Amino acid sequence: MKLALIRRQFSATGGAELYVQRLLGAMAAAGHETHLFAEKWQGQAAGVQFHAINVEASRAERPLRFAEMVNAALTQEKFDCVFSLERTLKQDVYRAGDGLHRVWLERRKQFSPWWKRLLVGMGAFHRNMMALEARTFDPANTKCLIVNSEMVRGEIAQHFPAFPQERVHLVRNGVEVKRFQNVDRNAARKRFGLADDDFVMVFVGSGWERKGLPWLLKFMAGRSDDPKLKLLVVTRDRMRGKVPPNVILTGPLPDVETAYAAADLLTFLPIYEPCSNVVSEALATGIPVITTAFNGAGELIDSGVNGHVLDDPRDLATLGMCVNHWLARGHAGKVATRQPLDLETNVQHTLQVLELAAKTRD
Repeated sequence: MKLALIRRQFSATGGAELYVQRLLGAMAAAGHETHLFAEKWQGQAAGVQFHAINVEASRAERPLRFAEMVNAALTQEKFDCVFSLERTLKQDVYRAGDGLHRVWLERRKQFSPWWKRLLVGMGAFHRNMMALEARTFDPANTKCLIVNSEMVRGEIAQHFPAFPQERVHLVRNGVEVKRFQNVDRNAARKRFGLADDDFVMVFVGSGWERKGLPWLLKFMAGRSDDPKLKLLVVTRDRMRGKVPPNVILTGPLPDVETAYAAADLLTFLPIYEPCSNVVSEALATGIPVITTAFNGAGELIDSGVNGHVLDDPRDLATLGMCVNHWLARGHAGKVATRQPLDLETNVQHTLQVLELAAKTRD
């Protein structure tokens, strides 16, 4: 097949782009002629032809302008399948990896202070994103959708009921499992100054308000009388206000697997995550996860077996009970997860959807 893949920014070394790297590699290895349409890229991907989409526009106009320009560029050649990882105008397959922008705005309103709620979603950027999103989820413009959680599938059914559900395919995120299973725990804990008998929670992520870090810091402030309970925070965000003494800030880590290896529990309380990779990374390491019902990756959790899912990230009392459950368990070995976590399964299933779309193309 001759395949076109759309991604506004591509980096051959960025961790967030590992999925795109592997997918491009799998396409080339399978003998497909692969073209990448991107605004920016770093590094090289063997066997891939790059097409630069040079956008000059304001933040509010940039996503729509990119979509228009890439749509024009696609008409210059004939492709068997067009696969977009961005909200664009016309494609055979769209991967809704970012979920729905309108749902994200709903969650922001739900969890913002009352005096901020009227301002949420008021800017031109948000209006343009929702208009572009509506065009992307028009069944006349997109043949198939890939979602990474049942949560996102349900959101699409609610907000875009005209899109046929039989054309929506669930392909869960995957991670490089071996990367998270080959780190020395003792060395990792020593690196962060942790004692052998410390019980260590870990938070990984940026965009700290969206991902629930303020509530975790409040929780840790209330547990400051427990000298053995620690929170390891891996983020590039600047902290606001006083950081409790039982919280260790690492800054961004290129080898984030060491933070998981040092920890006993991932605590990640987002207000909206279509399917967070950090959950899969923690489960690949073998540590349990506490997350929220607003995270599609919560579908990987069996309550009490490999974690817990909170209905409300602000519910610190229930968070405390869940933490105490895993604190009582201690270092009792790795938890098990029923569903596959590996990136190879993700890539294989994605290619199957692309091949199906190509076969049924008009």
